[in-house]
Amino acid sequence: MIDWRDAALGAWRGARNGPTVTYGLIAACVLLFAVGPVSGLNPAYGTGDTLLAAQSSYFQRWGVIPADLLRGDPRALLTPLTALFVHGSWLHLLGNMLFLYVFGAMAEERMGAAEFGLFSLGCGYLALVGYAAAHADSGQTLVGASGAISGVLGAFLYLFPRSRVTSLFPFLFFLPLRFPAWIVLIFWFALQWLAARSAGSGPGVAYLAHVVGFGIGFLYAWARYRGRGAREALSQEGGGG
Repeated sequence: MIDWRDAALGAWRGARNGPTVTYGLIAACVLLFAVGPVSGLNPAYGTGDTLLAAQSSYFQRWGVIPADLLRGDPRALLTPLTALFVHGSWLHLLGNMLFLYVFGAMAEERMGAAEFGLFSLGCGYLALVGYAAAHADSGQTLVGASGAISGVLGAFLYLFPRSRVTSLFPFLFFLPLRFPAWIVLIFWFALQWLAARSAGSGPGVAYLAHVVGFGIGFLYAWARYRGRGAREALSQEGGGG
């Protein structure tokens, strides 16, 4: 018979000793999405047109609107932080959280919890500001943790290039195959770069924010951990998720 108290205590100890910031960010994003109007789980937001109006208002309040941000509106200056915890759909949320779960734990272990937390939020903030600067007249709302997670991917590429991660590539019929992180992440970055160059200023995925976040994350890790620090990181490499 399972002793649920011991199981719960073991899970709690594992969480405390594990990548607490990574798990905390995932928990915060999932919880805020679940109680917000986009998930459809909170009856307080109503249904039909009422729900759609609530979703629009939610994005306008907590998301980044480039035109407002670059006008220097004090409230808008906080939105590159609040937008990191807002997602536009279940698919958007799950995709971001999967990337954070796979790559965040090892990066946090290398950096330490406090540095990793500040690093993630800083990358996310600057990625969204960078996107806004390139689309200064846009009134399109921008939400999601993609910029922060892209920063984590950039740091991971520098810190653990030889670590192997399981990936799904469309042209390989979505077979789960394990590749060195440097192959996966450079391929991912190239796709984001090409998409950013061809993207317009209208609604859609903010590929440029991904590119900016990735570049900031890689450069930070290079500046912070090059030399002896980078060799220590490489010696700690293991298998990714």
